[in-house]
Amino acid sequence: MATRKGGKKVQKTAAVQKAQPVQKAQQRAVEITVVNIVVSTALEEDIPLEKMAATLPNTEYNPEQFPGLVIRIKEPKTSALIFSSGKVVCTGARSMEKVEESIGQIIKALEKINIKVKIKPIIKIQNIVASGSVGMDLNLNTLAMKLRNTEYEPEQFPGLVYKLLEAKATFLLFSNGKVVCTGTKSEEEVHRALDMLIVNLKKVMK
Repeated sequence: MATRKGGKKVQKTAAVQKAQPVQKAQQRAVEITVVNIVVSTALEEDIPLEKMAATLPNTEYNPEQFPGLVIRIKEPKTSALIFSSGKVVCTGARSMEKVEESIGQIIKALEKINIKVKIKPIIKIQNIVASGSVGMDLNLNTLAMKLRNTEYEPEQFPGLVYKLLEAKATFLLFSNGKVVCTGTKSEEEVHRALDMLIVNLKKVMK
């Protein structure tokens, strides 16, 4: 009998141990990470795009379709649109440090075709894309009815679009709590927008 009681105790303890990870899984962390920074800058030099395309690897240039040249940078892994006026749009970096490295790589590439950039380019952030989680499941039908400035058409796309005008940010929300944020222009703005989003979600999901 004692053995049976002992066995029951062991089983009960095991059951408690199994339950603990489930409870932890329900308490998901609120988090968001920058995944793409889109910037623009001006090199203040005329760029011969045909020569650049003919000389440099990892470039694409089809002037009949689009006036800019695409250059793909291996390290850091980014892409840039370069125009003959010297305007540049760079995308793909996850930090401003990587943005600056990418612009530096472009300037080095231009030196190979005898274009020397004489200025330190002023970099302007156009958009930051961040992804993360609000730490809770979301009823998108409820949110579509109770939140303003939303678009939700589940037959076409599983996510709900929510324009958070106060933060000048747009969120893509999914039922599992995953979110994508666009429209902000600094990492601080990303986190502020996420904080506002969570406050608004809790108000309507009570």
